[in-house]
Amino acid sequence: MNLQIKVRLGIMMFLEYFVWATWYVTVGTWLSSTLHFTGEQVGLIAGTTALGAMIAPFVGTVADKLFATEKFLATLHLVGGVFLFLASQQHSFGAIYTTLLLHCFCYMPTMALSNSMAFRLIRDPQKEFGSIRVMGTAGWIVASLVVGYMKLEASAVPLKFGAVASLVMGLYCFTMPHIPPPAKGEKLRAGSFFPVEAFALLKERSMAIFAIASFLVCIPLQFYYAFTNVFLNQAGVVNAAGKMSGGQMSELFCMLLIPFFFRRFGVKYMLAAGMLAWVMRYALFAYGNAGSGVWMLWLGILLHGICYDFFFVTGQIYIDRKAPAVLRSAAQGLISFLTYGLGLMTGSWISGLIVDHYVLQAPLAGRTYDWRSIWLVAAVTSAVVLVFFLLFFREKKTDEIESATSATVDAIPL
Repeated sequence: MNLQIKVRLGIMMFLEYFVWATWYVTVGTWLSSTLHFTGEQVGLIAGTTALGAMIAPFVGTVADKLFATEKFLATLHLVGGVFLFLASQQHSFGAIYTTLLLHCFCYMPTMALSNSMAFRLIRDPQKEFGSIRVMGTAGWIVASLVVGYMKLEASAVPLKFGAVASLVMGLYCFTMPHIPPPAKGEKLRAGSFFPVEAFALLKERSMAIFAIASFLVCIPLQFYYAFTNVFLNQAGVVNAAGKMSGGQMSELFCMLLIPFFFRRFGVKYMLAAGMLAWVMRYALFAYGNAGSGVWMLWLGILLHGICYDFFFVTGQIYIDRKAPAVLRSAAQGLISFLTYGLGLMTGSWISGLIVDHYVLQAPLAGRTYDWRSIWLVAAVTSAVVLVFFLLFFREKKTDEIESATSATVDAIPL
């Protein structure tokens, strides 16, 4: 592959995930500590990404038929950057929610579009995409370290950083090679988004249980995304955002382990290990502290690699194996809709209600919470999903697969 193209795609991936990481990790701290929003409001705002994920497949389908990829990607980032900057200027729940939602409607489809661009410009995605995609995780880590080091977590400045990065990304995309609409001329039909055949896959017991468990596990998952930074700051952890980047570092390491464990333990126990890691993480958060128990907080963060990779990336491999070749993209889109969309949206609402239930002080005094109870609720919920999965999921042990290694490169760092 042309080294220049590889470098340019790597820069694109770096900027793509830098934009998201600048604000998503710490927005809850700004909303809770500075603006004194309720837990429900923080959860709903964190859930704007889920709503964006729900429309992403539809936007991508339209883009494939009507627009050049690089121009559409650039336009979404430029418009999304404006909305992100406007969000940083707001102080009321309604205004922040609306502007961030509009930003997410622009941003979330760009993740799939950036992958699509890379696949169109490289010769051998199975061998070459991994080294490009890893730059996205690097962008996430750098953004978290910068925001944490500069102690900006309780301010709106991270949103401004994200807005500038989004504008830079938009301009940068205009310089990328031209990629015409891959499905130009094809008519848009309802089946273009989610073919009926993809839903038919859920008639099989194992796929149905997997889909239900994937949806349910995203409910406790949102406790982590929406409230961990708030928790760590209230617990007195210094540079909480920077320390949370350790989760993405462990994610990179765990991706390398997936093929090894996949062949030895199979789908069921890989998925179960991922869910068990969520139970352990929340239990560690419940009993850890910034003093002698700080190791528990660190371990809870570092478990992110197992939490995410062993469940979500293994799930991607499982779907790739179960779905017919012509339906693999549709099946992956359907599960993404159920998890990153519907699941995280539901989790945003429920996690906010739980956090509000355990509030200790009124907003004017600075909202503080009974974090132990909150994390124990998340741990118990994760454990219930784990038990449900172990009891009802049935999957015959299959032969070793060669696709396990290549399937790990499509993960989104969270």
